[in-house]
Amino acid sequence: MKPPFQKKSENSPNPYQLSHLDAEGQARMVDVSEKTVTHRQAIASGQVRMDRATFDKIQAGNAPKGDVLGTARLAGILGAKQTSGLIPLCHPLPLHKIDVEILPDEELPGYRILAEVRTKAETGVEMEALTAVSVAALTLYDMAKALSKAIAIENIRLESKTGGKSGDYQAD
Repeated sequence: MKPPFQKKSENSPNPYQLSHLDAEGQARMVDVSEKTVTHRQAIASGQVRMDRATFDKIQAGNAPKGDVLGTARLAGILGAKQTSGLIPLCHPLPLHKIDVEILPDEELPGYRILAEVRTKAETGVEMEALTAVSVAALTLYDMAKALSKAIAIENIRLESKTGGKSGDYQAD
């Protein structure tokens, strides 16, 4: 069965066309060679929820594996740098800034993770920011799982992006 995707014509863009699929519905890497190099930024967020006792031990620096938050922050930075090796159709990009913050939230209890990624390139860095948050959250889980397996990674999403042909985006 042939997928219901059709190739965009030069004069009449099809709103149903997905850029990572060819006319036959096969995955392909998008050609960005004709796109303009612009400054691009993306911010992603997520949270890691846990029981109070686990949160308190991490906050006190009493986790069996050591520096939970520092390790998770560095893992998030590394994750952003490795995105094109993890996500099959992502372009490798020169990343000019990667900032990962892991903020305690007493009300969860747990941690909120924010990642900001910047580049000057032909395509955006949304996937790099989302990967940074995801890898930081997974690492936080790995570092704290000896304390509790009941840790939830939640609400990973794109908060904003700037630059590029599709314009700016800001989550509600």
